[in-house]
Amino acid sequence: MKLISAVVPCYNEEAAIPYFYKEICAVADHPRLKAYDFEFLFVNDGSSDGTLALLKKLAAADRRVRYVSFSRNFGKEAAMLAGLTEASGDYVTILDADLQDPPSLIPEMIDYVEVGDETGKCYDCVATRRVDRTGEPPIRSFFARQFYKLMNRISKTDIVDGARDFRFMTRPFVAALLELKEYNRFSKGLFGWVGFETKWIEYENVERVAGETKWNFFKLLLYSFEGITAFSTVPLALSSVAGIVLCMVAFLALIVIIAKTLLWGDPVSGWPSLACIIVFTAGVQLLCTGILGQYLSKTYLEVKGRPVYIIKEKNTGVPGEEPTKN
Repeated sequence: MKLISAVVPCYNEEAAIPYFYKEICAVADHPRLKAYDFEFLFVNDGSSDGTLALLKKLAAADRRVRYVSFSRNFGKEAAMLAGLTEASGDYVTILDADLQDPPSLIPEMIDYVEVGDETGKCYDCVATRRVDRTGEPPIRSFFARQFYKLMNRISKTDIVDGARDFRFMTRPFVAALLELKEYNRFSKGLFGWVGFETKWIEYENVERVAGETKWNFFKLLLYSFEGITAFSTVPLALSSVAGIVLCMVAFLALIVIIAKTLLWGDPVSGWPSLACIIVFTAGVQLLCTGILGQYLSKTYLEVKGRPVYIIKEKNTGVPGEEPTKN
């Protein structure tokens, strides 16, 4: 029997996990998938609620449940990497615990990987994207769409609008992802960067079943900066272009001022215009310095060689077995 590993990042998802567990069990126990075995690999990302205790309870009752618990909150990117590293399945899928990624799509994903599409073409990865953003604040939706448009303009990596982290991947695809050891991770870009044949499945947006989202507008904004700096150097080029343009504008303005003074005796405008020019120029300089600083800070974090995450404890998926602690 082929093994399917379902990787589930969890951060304060105590309220949602019971619903998710019921849904994923219904999929795993479906007669259509009787030829497959499952493991449910939950990654506790430093939760402060009862998430870990609930996972231990599930693991004690179901051999398919495995969990990895971090020493603190390292973020979803670290949780996904840990899940991919610990997963032992022939196939690996990543799902959110809030059921915004419907487990019911897994059988269809398996078909695209093993049977193929209508032409008989099989895929290495089956990815999902939302075709709408129902229930999401309009401003957040607007900026999300603009981010995807911007990324596809300034980056050579294919990042699909509405793409989710919910994917079904073959072992070679996962192995390629694990070759990417970078500390600053933007998985939506990494999925596209490794290549392979990918099939996209569209579905209507699903609101979370319980609990509250951990992603506010500010966190998403910072995450978008991670994606831009990870997969494009265009901002660096734009800062250089801005410097060249400003130099040219300043030179032309200087010629105009000298000409007006010599030909018509027009006095140079007073300090308000000069102050505006200085503030504008200083602002552009700080912007360019900030862009450069973003790239330098990423380099600084990479060369430190710190681990992306630290595992505090984990189990092996055997019912009743004590967890191993680091």
